[in-house]
Amino acid sequence: MRPPIFFGVAGATWATVLVFRISTYIWVGSEIWLGYKKRLLPAGAKLRDRGSKWVLIGSIWAAAILGIGLAVLFPQTDITTHRTALFVVGLIFLWAGMGLRWYPILALGTSFTSEVATRADQQVMQSGPYRLIRHPSYTGGMLTLLGIVVCCLNWVSLAALIPAFAGYGYRIRVEEEALVDGLGDEYREYMRRTRRLIPFIL
Repeated sequence: MRPPIFFGVAGATWATVLVFRISTYIWVGSEIWLGYKKRLLPAGAKLRDRGSKWVLIGSIWAAAILGIGLAVLFPQTDITTHRTALFVVGLIFLWAGMGLRWYPILALGTSFTSEVATRADQQVMQSGPYRLIRHPSYTGGMLTLLGIVVCCLNWVSLAALIPAFAGYGYRIRVEEEALVDGLGDEYREYMRRTRRLIPFIL
């Protein structure tokens, strides 16, 4: 029993397949557009990326492809109950994640870059979701990937999140070290009263 994200699969309808594909195409397209739009650093910015951009991109695409691939390769570990409800939950996670990713990106405006960089005049963003967590766009990205994996309706597909979490972990470490070095005590104080990804928890 393969996930209902492919035409011709038992339990799949044209609606489930099209909704999933349109959702993932929008996600992929938005990430490609973002990478192109934010490929250049603002004037005066100092690059501190240490390769984290490519590590993160690779881990994200690996997770998405692996999640779908594992669902196809291991049908014996399919989730067999409440499949429709779980599929809908996966779509909600996917779209909620995209929204959470884009809201802080738009809030940062020109301060957002696809590579880790700092500027001498940079300020610590502390409004909107940044009041509670330091990396809301990464929370959104991980929630989107979770949604894709949940839509696969296979227990083994959950393992696909491991490379993505590792990639985000490396990116966050590089980014926070750069911000502490570039912004000093202001960012250290901000770190003391916020969480990285989940308010009050993580």
